[in-house]
Amino acid sequence: MSENNQKNKSPFTVLDLTQIALLAAIICILGPLSLPLPFSEVPVSLSIFGIFLALIVGGLKDGSISILIYILLGLVGVPVFAGFTGGFAKLAGPTGGYIIGYLPMALVAGLFITLSKRKIAFTILGLILGLAVCYTFGSLWLGISTKMGLGKAFMVGVIPYIPFDLGKLIISLLIGIPVQKAVSKIQNKD
Repeated sequence: MSENNQKNKSPFTVLDLTQIALLAAIICILGPLSLPLPFSEVPVSLSIFGIFLALIVGGLKDGSISILIYILLGLVGVPVFAGFTGGFAKLAGPTGGYIIGYLPMALVAGLFITLSKRKIAFTILGLILGLAVCYTFGSLWLGISTKMGLGKAFMVGVIPYIPFDLGKLIISLLIGIPVQKAVSKIQNKD
């Protein structure tokens, strides 16, 4: 009987699934909120803030899955991307590289967060390196899709956003770390 239970055991608990759904919902709520800038096709968006929160709270597994769900919802047309947009055309457009870049960002940052057992210095380092990966994907695609070249794409699609994104990182740490500790206490009670 116990051998049968071992075979049917899911890699996800009810708490994991609930956390994934809530983190995906948070990204979906924050993602569309954006401010277009006159000099760039890339708006200032709160999606990165949601991504940071998902990774801080959910770590590699739950955070990455919630980000994947967000991207898939947008891909099928749910208006969860910046400016309340969605669909394949958004991913194929100038900002699609940043959206696709959320996945490798999640893997890089999630590995640092999870493997370091959530030590703050490694969490910050992981989030910054993950953001750099996202910027790389975004700049490459922005340059290709608009034919502006990589240097100009980096200047209009990354440089102006660094202060905003570092601010989002700090705020997400202030919110995410206490939430993650509370979730961890709940998980340890089970």
